[in-house]
Amino acid sequence: MIAVVDYGLGNIRAFANIYKNLNKPHIIARCPRELESATHIILPGVGAFDHAMQSIKSSGMFDILNSLVKDRGIPVLGICVGMQVLAESSEEGHEKGLGWIRGTVKKIDSSQFKQRTHLPHMGWNDIRPVKECGLFKGINDDARFYFLHSYYFSCADKDDVLAVTEYGSEFACAVNSKNIYGVQFHPEKSHRYGIQLLKNFTEL
Repeated sequence: MIAVVDYGLGNIRAFANIYKNLNKPHIIARCPRELESATHIILPGVGAFDHAMQSIKSSGMFDILNSLVKDRGIPVLGICVGMQVLAESSEEGHEKGLGWIRGTVKKIDSSQFKQRTHLPHMGWNDIRPVKECGLFKGINDDARFYFLHSYYFSCADKDDVLAVTEYGSEFACAVNSKNIYGVQFHPEKSHRYGIQLLKNFTEL
């Protein structure tokens, strides 16, 4: 059972529609009880880091998420801010992150831009996987994904970087440590490649 965590942030219905079309069993989880049968967890998110962490805690699902992911090893996929809260902290705020992957969320350094561009990083961009992972199975080298963000995940261990992209400078756009995965882009807005990635996640 794929549990899409609804803690008030993220395009929850888009994920539910994709999994419905893929004929994958899923549930929109709004309370701890609805997470108990999860075999895979989607943690979406939009907006600011602190607000996301506060919303997870106030949802009542913070403890069971920690238990499922850290103790039982349930695969989890954090998306956009849902990826950023996997980190230990963020330059964007003061709240502690989930700390499931060691690292800090940092602001993209716009002083490195060589062209006339600006923040946020918004629109379609290439990604480059840097290690083998089933998450990108069947996804071509020319695949493009949709981004909308001004902060990125800086991993403490470079081996946790799964894929990179470039906007001014290169940064991690996908991370992985054991059963924990995160992508900075929005697969639910990235058409067939995003759908393929979400399907791949259910098969990990």
